[in-house]
Parts: sequence; structure tokens; C-alpha cells
Amino acid sequence: MKQSPVDISTPAVGRLPKSARALGIGLLAAALVTGYAIWFLHTEDELTVGFLLVFAVVATVIAARTGTFRHVERAFSQHEKVMNGAAICGVLVIAGVFHEAHFTLLMISTVLLYMLAGLGLTIQFGYLGLVNLSGASFLGVGAYTAAVMIEHTSVPPLLILLAGGLMAALAGGLLILPVLRTKGHYAAVVTIAFAILFKSFLEVNDTLGGAQGLSTGEMSLFGWGFNSSIEFANGLFISFYFQYLLLSLALLVVAFALTKRLERSWIGLSMDAVRLDETAAACYGLNIGRWKALGFTLGNFLIGIAGALYAMMLGFIAPANFGFSDSLILVSIVLLGGMGNPWGLAVASAIVVILPEKLQMIQEYRFLLFASLVILILLFRPGGLLPRGMRNYIPGWSGKS
Repeated sequence: MKQSPVDISTPAVGRLPKSARALGIGLLAAALVTGYAIWFLHTEDELTVGFLLVFAVVATVIAARTGTFRHVERAFSQHEKVMNGAAICGVLVIAGVFHEAHFTLLMISTVLLYMLAGLGLTIQFGYLGLVNLSGASFLGVGAYTAAVMIEHTSVPPLLILLAGGLMAALAGGLLILPVLRTKGHYAAVVTIAFAILFKSFLEVNDTLGGAQGLSTGEMSLFGWGFNSSIEFANGLFISFYFQYLLLSLALLVVAFALTKRLERSWIGLSMDAVRLDETAAACYGLNIGRWKALGFTLGNFLIGIAGALYAMMLGFIAPANFGFSDSLILVSIVLLGGMGNPWGLAVASAIVVILPEKLQMIQEYRFLLFASLVILILLFRPGGLLPRGMRNYIPGWSGKS
């Protein structure tokens, strides 16, 4: 009797499939990044900070050369909910470790709010190709809306956050009219002019505090003021910034889910078409003006919400907080992270916010640092630190017949 040949290509018993192996590597990477972030935030010595930065660069190069990044990308692609949950847990672990450190929690909360504002710019820049160099101005619209409403109305603070987003969206609706009549760098000049006019308006308006600024009220939820620290009978102390961090994280999660849904929908597909070629998109029946207005308004809405909570967290705002230079910082975050990739905002926001605070010697040269980083990224990695991958319009489709 003729025996069938043995299949020597059969995988070994117990070997994990690619999907499970990628998930394991992704979760391990999330745990390592969380540990590294705790170590980096905890250290105060600038020499140690420099060592950690060099270590991060070397580890990144090794991970890229060994293909670890591909496994992490596969984990985010095939197990998105699990990896998103791991990222949220990582932030909560970091917040728990530094529950008593006011300044550290303030930095983390600022990173989260910059990410929220960056999502608005991602919709405008990355999806629609619409240049907005006045992001800090719309951040200021939301901030000043919150300050005025808390002072003169009894509207619940959660609704004030939405009002800050709506006011920024309305301001963007007025600005979109001249933007639609221009293209390319001319449209960018329009947003620059708006940023300069907005800051000048705040400085000469005594009702809004003028150049000295004005104080803002605190965030409260169900009667609990967020500016009150929590102390337990056993001596455990939790900074009041911890509450702002949790709310910032919750808003970011909702905005992140909305942005990803938008990208994968037919709306995101239409925006991509407008960004790639307006003429071709118009020939296929897309209303260019309508999509630009939608993307610009939605992006400014998210920026305004971030500005409203930012004002409540700081307790005091001034025109100097929302100048053109601050708009450039927001733009640098989007460019550094990767145009159109929401996850890149996390890395870029941490670099822009935390690094100057850890290296006090570069505080006065932070704009030089950001400009240098942007130039280097544009030269050697035009797609950013985490470039946007090919869009997947049909979820679950792998392209295999």
C-alpha cells in the first residue's frame, strides 16, 4: 500500500498564530512604554533625562530594524479594541503612580488636551488637506467662552464645554468663507491673519480682561468642584489635577473614537478625495465647499472643547496663551506625529509638552527645538514619526480573494 508523504511544512505544535503573537508583542510594547514614561516623569536629573532620550532613540531604531514595529502595527490593526484599552490603562497607571504630584499630573493633562486639539487639526490637515495656522485662536475661543459663561451664567460646566466647542465652530464658520475663496498658501495666510486679529482683539478688549487676562472658574460635576484635592483618613492624598486628567482622558477617548469612525466612513473617503485632488473630486460630483466647511467646523469644535477645559484647569487665561506661536506648536505636533495619524499625536504631544519641562536648559530655545525637529522630520521622514497607513474603507477586508 502506498503511503501518503509526510507534510514537513506543518507548523510546530504550540506555536502561536501571527495574530496572537502580534497581540502579545503589542501588549508587551504598551507595558514597556508605560514603564518608560513613569521612569522619565519621575527623574529630575537632566543627565538621566538625556540618557533616557538616547535610550529611547536606540530602542526605536532596534525595534524598527527587527520588525517589532510591524507586529505592533498588526496588533493595533487586528486587535484595535484591546490595544486601545491597553493605552487607556497605561495612562491610568501613570496617573495612579503620580497621584500626589501636582505638576506631573498637570503636564499629563496638558498632553491629553493637546492631543484633543490635535485631533481637530488632524481632521482639517490630515483628512481634508485644509491648512489651519490659527489653532490656538480657536483654543482661545473655547477658553474665553468658558471663562465668561462660568462668571456670568449658571450653565452646568459640562454644557459649558460643549458651548466652548460650538463657539469655536461658529468662529470657524465665519472664517471658512474667505478660506473657500482661496487655495494653498493663500488660505494659510487667511488663518494667520485671523490669529493675529484674535490676539489683538483680546488685548484691547477690557471686558475680557485685556492684556492682563482674566480668571476662570473651576470645573464641577454633580456638585463636586474639581479644584478640591481628595484626602482619605489613612493619609492618602490625591491631587485635584487627577480629576482634570480623568475628564481630559474621557473627552479624548470619545473624540478619538469619533475621529477614527469618521476616517473609516464614506465621509472620510470623500475628505481624502478632496485632499488628494479637488478637481477630480469635483468631477465625480463631490461638493468641495461643503466638505471643507464640514471638516473645518468639526475640527474647530474639538479644539474649542479642549480650550474650554484647558481654561478651567489653569484657572487663569490671557491673550499670551493663544498667540500665533502657540498655533505653530499645535501644527508642529500634527507634523511630528504623522499627518492624519491620531496615534502620532500622543508621541508628538509628549515631546512638545514634557521634554522642555524636563530639560530646563532648553526652555528658552523650545521654539528652536520644535522648528529643528519639524525640519528634520520633513527631510528624513516626511510622513512623521508614525505615518498614516493606507486607509481601509471596508473594515475587515484584507484584499485577498
